[in-house]
Amino acid sequence: MPLPSQPIVILGGFLIDPPAYGPMAERLEMLSGQPVQLVPVGKAEWTLTVFAFAWARILDRVARTVSELAQSSPTGRVTLVGHSSGGIMLRLFLDDAPFQGRRYDGKALADVLVMLGSPHTALKATVLRAMVQRRLPGATFADRVRYASVAGDLDLSTATPLARRLAPAAYRNSTGDADDRGDGLVPVSSALLEGSTAVELPGVAHGGAFGASWYGTPEVVERWWAAL
Repeated sequence: MPLPSQPIVILGGFLIDPPAYGPMAERLEMLSGQPVQLVPVGKAEWTLTVFAFAWARILDRVARTVSELAQSSPTGRVTLVGHSSGGIMLRLFLDDAPFQGRRYDGKALADVLVMLGSPHTALKATVLRAMVQRRLPGATFADRVRYASVAGDLDLSTATPLARRLAPAAYRNSTGDADDRGDGLVPVSSALLEGSTAVELPGVAHGGAFGASWYGTPEVVERWWAAL
């Protein structure tokens, strides 16, 4: 079933500057024929996301952006796209249970969630990521929201020196296997959320620092968009 024709909201990943998502937003706008809005989150704000209050600040911005775009949406709803940690946060945004004194209930206005290289499971997950998985295991709202998870499978021999240096430890901390398959940071098995539509992309890196072709590269955007 094709993705609905409706506005798209992008929430980026940890410590990645918003301009990095410009090419992704432009290509999604072309593919969907709909407005695409990036939730602005800078590096300074990401560094605070070890704390729950910082998650709430970011999700407040998501809520405002979603509400604004939904008002002009032909369906009354929006599509959510989250990269890396952004995908985990957007899972929480869908929930109507209280978080930091707020009730987001994003599923009332968003009926598609696409997660790109998001670390859903890990042996050594951060406290807040583990909280999301415990509170909302798998595609919790699949009766109302279409979940899709996209995982890169990068050949480290073609990756950047940073990816070759970080991948073994990152994979080991996630699955226990330093030689696992993944995008240079997140193993495939961690990125594919249980109950979601799963898409694996050979040769795709976690971010531009890990390889020339990553989830936000326009040609790669076309690949996962078409697969959904």
